[in-house]
Amino acid sequence: MEFLKKYEVHALFCALLLGCIFVWTTVYAQEQGRGVLTFAMLDIGQGDALFIEGPTGLQMLIDAGPNTGAVLSALARVMPLGDRTLDAVIETHPDADHMGGFIDVLDRYQVGSYISPDISKTNTVIEAVKKELAQQDIPVYTARRGMVIDLGGGAELDILYPDMDVSGYGEKTNDGSIVARLVYGETEVLLTGDAAFDTENHLLAVASTSLASDLLKVGHHGSKTSTGSAFIEAIHPELALISVGAKNSYGHPTKEALERLRAAGVPVMRTDVQGTIVCRSDGRQFACGL
Repeated sequence: MEFLKKYEVHALFCALLLGCIFVWTTVYAQEQGRGVLTFAMLDIGQGDALFIEGPTGLQMLIDAGPNTGAVLSALARVMPLGDRTLDAVIETHPDADHMGGFIDVLDRYQVGSYISPDISKTNTVIEAVKKELAQQDIPVYTARRGMVIDLGGGAELDILYPDMDVSGYGEKTNDGSIVARLVYGETEVLLTGDAAFDTENHLLAVASTSLASDLLKVGHHGSKTSTGSAFIEAIHPELALISVGAKNSYGHPTKEALERLRAAGVPVMRTDVQGTIVCRSDGRQFACGL
């Protein structure tokens, strides 16, 4: 009996110690990130999933990749230990390789709001996401040009497109894909979803301010019909990031898109080669690594 009592005391002490370590490790990790913007292109296979943590800790997920469970393991590697909340999620457009993973995300994480371009389309994935949003009473907003999402500490996400009603784009969802610009201090990331040449040219025509950005999230996984030369010139990025699955059946990224980036002197990082790519900004410059 004496042995059992000593064992119970020892076990309780160990449990308390582990609990303290867990709490302080989480707090330390969160405090270390203060003042720094984190942008991560997650390795989820063929699709898009982008994680953003603002300088004060506000968190956002843009797209969630396909419905394979990959987004959950990828998020666990970039979010603080035990964190199960996302302040907002954005669906750039209702294609399975961008929104399929939201089924798992909405089940695992407490989500503050859901933002989409409001494209009318129906399939089992879309209906499952809509059902989960309704059951959890998560506010749903329609993205339109001029919307600004405050990420705290001076960081914000500016919606550049759509600037029109795209509800009828169900057969051409890429044409209604959200394009946004992440800004923190003197640093920027242009996020293009699956936008193609028509959207790029439209943005060049209507842009009231510069599109110049340090980082470019290459459109449509490096499709030959995205990332035109004039668009690259206007953005003048220091680095292009491509979210793409290894040996995918679409041939992404295409030689045409890669050649246009090469001709402009823009280096490329891609998830099928480097895996998850994490970029951090102090408001003056980005540092990107694995």
